[in-house]
Amino acid sequence: MLSPNSTFYPRPLGVTPAASLPQSPSAPLETSRQLVGNDQQDAYFFRSLEEAGIKLNGPQISAVRHGRGPILTLAGAGCGKTTVLAARAGYLMEVSGVHAGSILLVTFTNKAAAEMKDRIAALPGIRPAAARAVQARTFHSFALTLLRHYGVQEDIFGEPRAQHTVLKMLLRQHGMSEAFQPESLLAMLSAWKMQGSDTADLPEQSQEERDAKKVLLGYETWKQERGKMDFDDILLRAAALLRDPAVLKPLQRRFQYIMVDEFQDTNRLQYEIVQLLAAAHRNLMVVGDDDQTIYTFNGARQESILEFDKVYPGARIVTLDINYRSDARILGLGSELVARNKRRRDKRLRAAGQRGDAPRFATPANAEEEAAWVVNQICQQVEEGLYTYRDMAILHRTASSSRAVFEQLVLKDVPFVQHGASPVFYDQSLIKPLMDHMRLSLNPRAMDALPSALGPLYVSRDAGLEWIQRCEQEQAKKYPLIHLSKWDKLKPFQQEQVKERIKLIKSLHKLKPIIAVQEMRRQFYDKYMESGDPTIFTHYKETMLETLDEFEAAVKKFETVDEFVQFADELSRRHREMESLRRSQDSDAVQLMTIHRAKGLEFPCVYWIGASEGIVPHSTALRHDIPEDQKAALSVQQTDAELDMALEEERRLAYVAITRAKQHLYVTSPASHHGKPADVSRFLLEAFGMEVPDKRKVREEGQGNNQASYRDHGSRSYSGRDNYSRTGNGNRYKGTREQKKAGTRYAADSQPANALIQRPPIQGGTGQRASHVQHDRQRSAINHKDQREMEMLDERDEDRLSEQRGSGIIRDHKAFSTPGLHPKAAQATSTSSPSRSDSHAAAAGVSRAERTETVAVWKCSSASCKAWLRQKPAVPSGKVSKKTTSVPPTCPLCSGTMIAGTREVPVTNRFGK
Repeated sequence: MLSPNSTFYPRPLGVTPAASLPQSPSAPLETSRQLVGNDQQDAYFFRSLEEAGIKLNGPQISAVRHGRGPILTLAGAGCGKTTVLAARAGYLMEVSGVHAGSILLVTFTNKAAAEMKDRIAALPGIRPAAARAVQARTFHSFALTLLRHYGVQEDIFGEPRAQHTVLKMLLRQHGMSEAFQPESLLAMLSAWKMQGSDTADLPEQSQEERDAKKVLLGYETWKQERGKMDFDDILLRAAALLRDPAVLKPLQRRFQYIMVDEFQDTNRLQYEIVQLLAAAHRNLMVVGDDDQTIYTFNGARQESILEFDKVYPGARIVTLDINYRSDARILGLGSELVARNKRRRDKRLRAAGQRGDAPRFATPANAEEEAAWVVNQICQQVEEGLYTYRDMAILHRTASSSRAVFEQLVLKDVPFVQHGASPVFYDQSLIKPLMDHMRLSLNPRAMDALPSALGPLYVSRDAGLEWIQRCEQEQAKKYPLIHLSKWDKLKPFQQEQVKERIKLIKSLHKLKPIIAVQEMRRQFYDKYMESGDPTIFTHYKETMLETLDEFEAAVKKFETVDEFVQFADELSRRHREMESLRRSQDSDAVQLMTIHRAKGLEFPCVYWIGASEGIVPHSTALRHDIPEDQKAALSVQQTDAELDMALEEERRLAYVAITRAKQHLYVTSPASHHGKPADVSRFLLEAFGMEVPDKRKVREEGQGNNQASYRDHGSRSYSGRDNYSRTGNGNRYKGTREQKKAGTRYAADSQPANALIQRPPIQGGTGQRASHVQHDRQRSAINHKDQREMEMLDERDEDRLSEQRGSGIIRDHKAFSTPGLHPKAAQATSTSSPSRSDSHAAAAGVSRAERTETVAVWKCSSASCKAWLRQKPAVPSGKVSKKTTSVPPTCPLCSGTMIAGTREVPVTNRFGK
């Protein structure tokens, strides 16, 4: 059994020990075996299901038996909705005598559609031909089949890089290369189309809107001239085609029963397609959970579920409320938390899952300590044989919030798979220019770093590099960037800017990394990011600033620019080495992903990191906590109702994070976020019965200011203060230096949103819980090329759902530990998974056969810390530097001393190939 860990506690910080942990009631044990008597007409169907191991509960039976008419099936997390959808398709065919070809089942990914077909085919009594006849499709697959049947032959233009290339070409033609980012333009265009709107009607009130519209209309023309359509065009054109009665009526006659999975994720255009198909017979079954509506930024509408019985009067509503996934205490925490939302359908889930352990909570000082705690706990769990790496997931709110834990996993050689984010934080497009400026400070002739330096000078990268290379051939300079000061294509003030920028670059290596980053942001980078793309700045300002603030937090622990750049380069190099050890998709590795991407998944053990104010709930949803004079300065103005809706979505996001866990849930709430105090997430405190006041009302009553406090139902006040005691091992935390030195560079940051809610002390009173289309010939119309495009659409949709748009390159990657590094963990893995041992051994043999080299490294002297760094390469003869030193560096993870050693690593070039 896992030994006690003093950093995790039974309750979040600020919750009184007397407060009881929420727990969901146990579900009744009756199944179809007891609920469906043998004297009932459909008993044979349920007996056959039971023989196949499928025993349905009461609500599931009610949904499966539903015949004609509309039905809304509210499917709580882990309540078996896929089983219900497959069983109802079987019931319609076997009991109701419905022809298999009359059933249309629509979902969102090819994987989900394939799983649905497999489930139906596995049902007892269902012939293979009948299973194949059921139309289980994604929205895009159905729409594309329809278009192909009616003669639409345009090629699918869905590869993001190709789309970006076309938009960049159009931007250059219009002289707007530095004005917009292709990602933001595509996001704007997609959002517009998914409302069912024509591109000719794009807004053009401001100059930015007119410029964007000009480029996007050019993009549409480019596609039309070349006979291409993107994925949004597929839905848009299919909806337009369905508005023709001659097209719609045959489809309505064929598809007499329609079922929609993940209904809460449908956008306006997808819902219109469903409504058109079901309009004649109203035999529509939708399955979804309004408590898991977390994709509104991608067009999802919670109203689809909340107003379903208004759109379809007389619709039945069945609630699947028996959860088979989570421990009752984990489920209780999630249920109590989401119950605070006002815009939802009332439901309380009951627990029938395997018993695990109560949720555990921790309040580390900052993201660095949080990452160390989490990774150490994971290593301990594996070494003690409690779990394998594959059993565990680390969930985070945004891409930038995974930076610290990513570094810990890489430097400690913990195998992991990261989903949906650029591979290394310091290689992100937003961070790389700052990194390259520091690289140029250390080596002015680092030609690989020059392209990133040209953008912030508002110089075309291609043309600028061509000029520099031409001048270098004539006369090489110590600072090649100086050639731009004599380029006749630049205006005099731009030439002066080049000289000033070189002065700054020269000074950076003398500064502490944190000062260097702040100087670059102050002098040019923030202005560049603001003016570089008005659309991104309007809609993604918070994400951009959050990433830059995370960068500042990352560099604080380094004393010199040289040390920091070496660390970042080492991290990238180590990541490439791990990439060379990539194995199969089912490898034993920790899953690292955003909460958005985790929806629909489950894991025996979940770590939810960043459960603090300003992270979850995100700062964009806390603007009602900002004083009115500062709120007026925000670039995006929102009404109180919009802010309330945003806060409720953040609460739903927290609910999704919690309900991914089966047996163990660990929640960490950093006390400091980007150098500013951060309270434990209000969502956690509310789940334990504490009341978080509405800051708008408090200010109106003259009680707000900066003395706001959390109060429980008993009206006992928890006064805010920065110092608090950490129970358990007697450690005492009195505020970090980052909190005391929090900057005031931005008007909106001088009073952070979460600063108005001060930290509650541990002592306090108790609180009470809150109250609560087409034949087989038509099916083959999608050719092999279309199939490949649809698979790519699956990946694109998952990425768009899991990350804020325009956040950079999105892809999957894996990292694997060096053999022998964790002997106990390896032994535990092999004993618990003997069937995989041979494949793992083979994979290890393959990796050993790869070219390797022995390199000099620094190893941490601490037995509990397995961090290592490659030693700095020796200076070539004749170029001895006074700065060269043999003094061991400080361990970047535990701050301990490091000792010299060697290590065998795969050979990779600088591109990781």
